[in-house]
Amino acid sequence: MRSMLYIVTALCVIGLAFWAYRENYQTQSEIARVEKINKEIGAARERLTVLRAEWAYLNRPDRLRDLTEVNFERLGLLPLRPDQFGKVDQVAFPPEPEPELIITNTVDVSGLNGADETVTRRDGTFP
Repeated sequence: MRSMLYIVTALCVIGLAFWAYRENYQTQSEIARVEKINKEIGAARERLTVLRAEWAYLNRPDRLRDLTEVNFERLGLLPLRPDQFGKVDQVAFPPEPEPELIITNTVDVSGLNGADETVTRRDGTFP
């Protein structure tokens, strides 16, 4: 009986050792994958920083002004002035649509109270 207990215990230890070995390698591979993703994120942030710097460089007001002067004949662009901009209260927003029909009574779908649905127009007439 003792020998059987020793064998079972040894098999349990071997099984746990195998499980720990697999978990260790899976953990190491996930750590390597996370490090790779972090490097990709760093490279993407670096590219984004370079692109933002290029965008700021290309959109300098003096450069854009020079471009409009060089291409005035072809594009017909004029310099911007403060009086060319409107105010927010001058913008005509479309009115919100009003619903045409109004439901005055609800319908009981279980059929217990027998209420009917009445639909009227805004002016009080029935459709």
